[in-house]
Amino acid sequence: MNNVYNITAIILAAGEGKRMYSKVPKVLHKLCGLTMVEHVINCAKEIGCKEPVVVIGHGADKVRETIKDVKFVMQEQQLGTGHAVMQADEYINDGDILVLYGDTPLVSAEKINEMYQFHKAGNYGVTVLTADLDDPAGYGRILRDQKCLIEAIVEDKDASPDVKNIKEINSGMYFFKGTELKKALKKLTNNNAQGEYYLTDALQIIKAAGYGIAAFKTNDPTEIMGVNNKLQLSDATEIMKSRILKSHMLAGVTIMDVNNTYIDKTVKISRDVTIYPGCILEGNTVIDEDCILGPNTRIINSVLDKGVVAQNSVMIDSKVGEATTVGPFAYLRPGNVIGKHAKIGDFVEMKNSNFGDHSKASHLTYVGDADVGSNVNLGCGVVFVNYDGKKKSRSTVEDNCFVGCNVNLVAPVTVKKDSYIAAGTTITKDVPEGSLSIGRARQENKEDWMKKFK
Repeated sequence: MNNVYNITAIILAAGEGKRMYSKVPKVLHKLCGLTMVEHVINCAKEIGCKEPVVVIGHGADKVRETIKDVKFVMQEQQLGTGHAVMQADEYINDGDILVLYGDTPLVSAEKINEMYQFHKAGNYGVTVLTADLDDPAGYGRILRDQKCLIEAIVEDKDASPDVKNIKEINSGMYFFKGTELKKALKKLTNNNAQGEYYLTDALQIIKAAGYGIAAFKTNDPTEIMGVNNKLQLSDATEIMKSRILKSHMLAGVTIMDVNNTYIDKTVKISRDVTIYPGCILEGNTVIDEDCILGPNTRIINSVLDKGVVAQNSVMIDSKVGEATTVGPFAYLRPGNVIGKHAKIGDFVEMKNSNFGDHSKASHLTYVGDADVGSNVNLGCGVVFVNYDGKKKSRSTVEDNCFVGCNVNLVAPVTVKKDSYIAAGTTITKDVPEGSLSIGRARQENKEDWMKKFK
């Protein structure tokens, strides 16, 4: 979206979140790969707010450590929504001010952009995001005047029976004219039972100054859904997960079972990818065209080039080249770069290694801290012995080598190109180019030995 607007976003994220029953600050709980407040920050950035202002309080140090590319202001005491916005006074300018909440992760940039266009077209002093709820209990009700503008917002506890029957509620998300908000904040008082400064009071002050207060109603109430406990976090995760899967399917991805597929919002997937049940795609993962992800595959912060086939495997912080096969039951630990048309087979573990084009490790092999060239075959049970108890060392197997079954390569060691390592060999020194290396005891048969033994 990235439209160029003069908008400053203020995101209220200072609450304690007691009902989460967690050591983690409320807004740092995650859904679909990002913290709640990151979802809201990204929403603001998508409509053109370059550096949103985040009002923090409880768990402020943890929030600062987690969230980047924003401006922070501190609310030492939580004295209401109006008080929270007051803390950002230095950032309130003559542009438009967007107020969002760090615990409403489902609000979308598309909806906020629509709301902003409505706000600007009407030249309103304030525009309020509203929604109709079947059960509006607990929310402030929207009272409209004859022009369909907002006459008042009545809190649930103050509402008469007739007002309580109103379904349209206040989400607490607003666009303000910045100059009018700045004036109104100076006039707010805390003369109420809670002794707090309410942002809703600013609406009446701006209305009294002669500006219209408008309601922009969303047809999707989930957009304004707040998260106050782990059950609501689970509900919000399911909604976001459904949105993510839908967007990928509409873009040409085949997902066999939406009820058993989990994809973070940060994941990128190209068309004609097929995803079988049980797959989990996380972080900054990128899946190119024509990949097939077989059942129960988990991929974290990894890149799969075109036509990769993986099944029942785990990949972390790795890159897999075009038309390579992985699994079943392979484990790619962080730091691997695997070439094109390679094979990483069943029960192969790989870590911090380079693995060349057309090379194979078909089964039961450990490749750790290694540089393996092209057209290399690693037989069953090959182990790169990379750790001596104190430090880890690298080994190199150059192009066109054949490494037989149950071979140990004790690092640091280099096997030069076009070499052959006999099965059962332990390599402790470099192997020259084009050599056959055998490092095992000569077989000896003692005939009739069993008769004597018995």
